[in-house]
Amino acid sequence: MTAHRAGVRFVIIGAGMAGVLAALKLREAGFADVMVYEKADRLGGTWRENTYPGIACDVPAHLYTYSFAPNPEWSHAFAPGPEILAYFDNVARRYGVDELIRYGREVRRLEHDGSRWRIELSTGDCDDADVVIAATGVLHHPRYPDINGLNEFAGSMFHSARWDHSVPLEGARVGVIGTGSSAVQITGAITDVVRELHLFQRTPQWILPVDNPPVDEADRARYRSDPAVLTQLRAQLNRDFIQSFANAVVDADSQALQMLQKVAHANLEDSVADPALREKLRPDYRAGCKRLIISGNIYQAIQRPNAHLVTAGIDRVEADGIRTVDGRLHRLDMLVLATGFRVDRFLRPMEVVGRGGVRLDEVWGRRPFAYLSVSVPDFPNLFMLNGPNGPVGNFSLIDVAEAQTAYLLQLFELLADGRCRQISARREATARFEADRIEAAKKTVWVTGCRSWYLDDRGVPVAWPWTFTRFREVMKRPALDDYELR
Repeated sequence: MTAHRAGVRFVIIGAGMAGVLAALKLREAGFADVMVYEKADRLGGTWRENTYPGIACDVPAHLYTYSFAPNPEWSHAFAPGPEILAYFDNVARRYGVDELIRYGREVRRLEHDGSRWRIELSTGDCDDADVVIAATGVLHHPRYPDINGLNEFAGSMFHSARWDHSVPLEGARVGVIGTGSSAVQITGAITDVVRELHLFQRTPQWILPVDNPPVDEADRARYRSDPAVLTQLRAQLNRDFIQSFANAVVDADSQALQMLQKVAHANLEDSVADPALREKLRPDYRAGCKRLIISGNIYQAIQRPNAHLVTAGIDRVEADGIRTVDGRLHRLDMLVLATGFRVDRFLRPMEVVGRGGVRLDEVWGRRPFAYLSVSVPDFPNLFMLNGPNGPVGNFSLIDVAEAQTAYLLQLFELLADGRCRQISARREATARFEADRIEAAKKTVWVTGCRSWYLDDRGVPVAWPWTFTRFREVMKRPALDDYELR
């Protein structure tokens, strides 16, 4: 660690994957005055919020780790949620980040007074900082469906990200609304346990047949004894993931994407015996248009005698269950809303007031945006990790956050050296980035004919529309001409 450097105070909002990383890297760079505010009672972000049965990461486990903190102990090829949470706990302890975190303190308001940020907390306390880093995450504000009678259900009902583990699954009639990753993982995990499983599908999904085998103890022992093996494995996984998937989806005509389509199509044809059910499960859009789902057991689970795929639209929720538009009542004891997240929240609902009284809610009135997903004009020294229009949909978010953090540290050097006191993206640079992003998005698979959370209100993808190679190149060094330095 470099010598301590005084003079710049940092406040980080959120103690999830990105917040832990930012605190760790700031301390490593010698910045001693660092505070992390976390609204919950423990760290973990997405992996603290989501505890539903079957939860696992859809990025290979040895790729979904910090590059500097490999984990030889992953039990499966794709890590279960509790292990990921334990991993972040362990990293925070090992690197002393846990001592920087203040729990139960939600940031309610940020206001720039022309010199520094004033921070108001849910406890009534206030703080000040030269720099605020928003590591507030993307997948943690649950999206609840707009369905008539939702509050009339007499059984147990909760969002997949608010799973109630006190409610027993054994012998229950369970309804799951949604067919995204969470719904697929839940269905695959509980169908053998519950009395009945009703999966309410609005849109079918393409499924890649990826199993999640346990990691052999001999392999774990090898990883422990020779860290270089893990480093090489992570590098190989990274290359394979980028070439076969991450870069494929930003080029709708890529051969890799055509191969993914063939694999997903063959999986449907080979796995579902009943022709009628097979057609209900067949999407009418290209693979990759929505986020591809990986699962080794969803088709098997939905074909079990106690499983029912419901494709009729939902008319309303009643006390005893869900009534579909065909008049049928599907009687349920438990209703799981696997309906995703409000991915446009970012810093909100906190109130953020920038230079000259400009309000972020007004700036983002139509939709959120940011220069390179990290900075918004007129909000000096406020930076985001995994902010708007970043590579949220097709890359490992740990790799994304590491690249962004390294990028921001170069900007922080300007503050530490006294070359400037305030940094924010220029309006012209932000407008140029937006125009280039919108144009590039036209070539992605996300605009080929489906509705998804990748699309904004105009139908423009909200995710980074270029390759991960380009993202890394852009993140190597800030273009200082694109920033207003005061």
